[in-house]
Amino acid sequence: MINFKNNFLNYCSDNKFEVNINQVKIIELLIKFYKKNFKKSLFKFLFSKKKNKQGFYLMGSVGVGKTMLLNFFYNNIDLKKKRLHFNEFMINFHDFVHLDKTGNSIEIFVKNLKKNCELIYLDEFQITNIVDAMILGKLFEKIFKENIKIIITSNISIKDLYKDGLQREQFLTFINMLKNECHEHELIIEEDYRKSHNNKPDRFFCPINEKSNFKINQLFRKLTRGKKLGTKKLNIKGREFLIQEYFEKIARFNFDDLCDKNVGAEDYIAIAKECNFIVIENIPNFTNDNVNKQQRFITLIDIIYEKKIPLMTSSAVDLENFSSSTSLDQPFKRTLSRLHELTSSNFSQQNKI
Repeated sequence: MINFKNNFLNYCSDNKFEVNINQVKIIELLIKFYKKNFKKSLFKFLFSKKKNKQGFYLMGSVGVGKTMLLNFFYNNIDLKKKRLHFNEFMINFHDFVHLDKTGNSIEIFVKNLKKNCELIYLDEFQITNIVDAMILGKLFEKIFKENIKIIITSNISIKDLYKDGLQREQFLTFINMLKNECHEHELIIEEDYRKSHNNKPDRFFCPINEKSNFKINQLFRKLTRGKKLGTKKLNIKGREFLIQEYFEKIARFNFDDLCDKNVGAEDYIAIAKECNFIVIENIPNFTNDNVNKQQRFITLIDIIYEKKIPLMTSSAVDLENFSSSTSLDQPFKRTLSRLHELTSSNFSQQNKI
């Protein structure tokens, strides 16, 4: 990692990113983390008594560049490594447990990780269900024992993970473990970069009325001109999911088809693999009365964003006036920020749509 900081400054210049002093400070902290954990001298190895922390936990509000920073770091280090959205990481683990018959799933899963990874990068770390909450303590304990390093992005501080969740008192051991094993840093930037003047949400239509419907139909006809309409059948662990309006990698959905049924991250990942443009119509406003729909929608947008798939949407309210269920208020801010970017023509150009 020669001239890592200079490389970052050049990267910002090449991509016309504004250089922010707080982002540069995080880069400097990442360099220290890398050197302490992967560039030990023989002298330090023999005489240092202090145990290095094995994790780097970067938290901050939406749109401040957390993922951009850790992506840059990840892409510029020469290690055995693996990058996953946190949802995908947990799906991989649950799939492994489902197939494993030894009764020792966590140890075998982590041993396999160890063979392929010196470092794991988990993006958008959040815990929203009790199943994952109860598993993570034992899973991460084994990961740290195997000396696998972890870098993490999150909108939530370690102390507030799974806040107000069921049986959270059983989760506190995991929180203490993360605090002990991770350097926690907050990236503070006032501006949400996804809402810059270059990212105008010109494919986000509201309210839901004839005018919005006309505009969506007009743009959709342009996108699908010359493409064949079909039905795409997906098989997800024995369950069937149908994409009714599918035009050669372009899919059109009603919100309820995606978020008011018994579907989740695995389904959304499978859908994303088959699409390079998605339309979602009739997004409602959110309150405590439809919290389950909102949680699915947050997961859906996270996956679409991770896979860099442009969106076109119609919504009951505009991006500045959405309300939220009480429990999902913070993660939903990330969703709104990402919707802003995903529905902009600038995002489409970047992703060749």
